[in-house]
Amino acid sequence: MRPERSPAQGGAPAPSDATARLGRKVGYLSLFASVGTLVCCALPSLFVLLGFGAAVAAVLSTAPWLVTLSRHKDWVFAVAAVGLLANAYVTWRVLPRWAEACPADARDACERARRWGRATLIASFAVYLAGFFVAYLLGPLLEAT
Repeated sequence: MRPERSPAQGGAPAPSDATARLGRKVGYLSLFASVGTLVCCALPSLFVLLGFGAAVAAVLSTAPWLVTLSRHKDWVFAVAAVGLLANAYVTWRVLPRWAEACPADARDACERARRWGRATLIASFAVYLAGFFVAYLLGPLLEAT
């Protein structure tokens, strides 16, 4: 087992349990916020565009809170963007510094968890961009044609 290096010696500070929990919470927040952009704003618009207006009306009568959420889509997208940017910062700036603090017998597990975290973040960005496109750009593009 290798000796721990202090931050003054060029080593990375070991993550505390509270910091690790905060990283997980930021990741979950960004994932659910990006999915929320789809649920509130993008999917209903896309379904209406594809001719499924009756299905959208049925869903909105079952879950009327979606209407309120879609009225505040600017805030939904802003919160989702902040969550995604915070998650990206943690994923690409903070976690690589913690790699040295990973126990030698768990290096594979740590690397696998980092790969899954990066993949989830990239998928969240893709979902966010798809929602942004449908909610803000598709309508003006269709009106211009």
